[in-house]
Amino acid sequence: MGIILSSVAGLGSLACWIMVLIKMFKAEKPLIAILGILCPLWAFIWGWMNSTKQDLKKIMLAWTGAIVLSVIGNALTVSSVVSSQGGLPVAPTSAPAR
Repeated sequence: MGIILSSVAGLGSLACWIMVLIKMFKAEKPLIAILGILCPLWAFIWGWMNSTKQDLKKIMLAWTGAIVLSVIGNALTVSSVVSSQGGLPVAPTSAPAR
């Protein structure tokens, strides 16, 4: 369940990132948009900073939602793996005496 949720959210995030990049290339100098390709976090920040000016509000809300769903999906996957292995391993609290 978690893997499917993370995968769908990841595809949605990718689609939103591409739409923001298209707006960046149209509105900014090419160097700014290339920076958005190299660093998706910059594209995310730029999208929120220009969400009203570039009419990106719905795309940015969808992108934020996709990120949140991806985090939830990853948490579900990790908890599923940990529970299937019988819990987290516990390190010994002290070294054995010699």
